Amino acid sequence: MAEQENTEKSKTAEPSATKAEGPLTKLLPWLIPTLVVLVFAAGGFLIGRSFGTRGQAQNASGAEPGTAAAEPAPSKEPPLKANTGEGWYYDLDPVVVNLNEPGVTRYARVGLTLEVGSTMDEKEGRPFLDQKKPLMKHWLTLFLSNQTTEDTRGEKNLTRMESQICETFNSNLFPSAKGRINGILFREFAIQ
Repeated sequence: MAEQENTEKSKTAEPSATKAEGPLTKLLPWLIPTLVVLVFAAGGFLIGRSFGTRGQAQNASGAEPGTAAAEPAPSKEPPLKANTGEGWYYDLDPVVVNLNEPGVTRYARVGLTLEVGSTMDEKEGRPFLDQKKPLMKHWLTLFLSNQTTEDTRGEKNLTRMESQICETFNSNLFPSAKGRINGILFREFAIQ
């Protein structure tokens, strides 16, 4: 008899407990993913603030921001000169990168020659480009490592890559002026 009373009490207690937990159980599937997203977003923000460089990554000196070594004499863009119609060429060292091919390791070796317009004097332009060479190789490595084998096949794709590389170099090297690199020439392009 006592067993029946306990069973009846548990039967009557269960519906009231589920009624009290009803709104919470409906929110629980939404609440947990929302909290997880908020925690990861906050963590990403804090890590980005702690370790992020906010524009200092392009500092080739490798010194900490705010130190005397981190602020070398500003490298000015070479002054513009009258367009004489004759440009000049600047060779970049070859870059070897892994292509973005899942499951397969594909390497690309790319050597570029920059076709510099006549608006940049060669005497002042070469030292400027020599100073920026590590950054240009870095940008080129980032760009190429995002390409697949299919992205690099055929004249159409190579032409697209030339224009994208040229645009990236111009916008990063000459942010406040018209680009002075007229074109990119592939001196070497091999995929293995």
